[in-house]
Amino acid sequence: MDDQQVLDRIDQLVKEEEELLHRHEGEGLDDDEHARLDELRVQLDKAYDYLRQRRSLREAGEDPDDASMRDGGTVEGYGQ
Repeated sequence: MDDQQVLDRIDQLVKEEEELLHRHEGEGLDDDEHARLDELRVQLDKAYDYLRQRRSLREAGEDPDDASMRDGGTVEGYGQ
């Protein structure tokens, strides 16, 4: 996946997240919607991490295609 494809994926995920949140303003989300929102946030974190890896490799003069999509547990654990 090249940078533009990653950015397109991020855009899709953000749009879905916003639609989900705006669709239920004032009402709250049900359990399935909360689960989907959590999954969207993990997928966004993974996509941003992958994009950062690609950019870092490129800046270091290496091949950005050597970047790899990390699993959600790894990416989610960064802030802790």
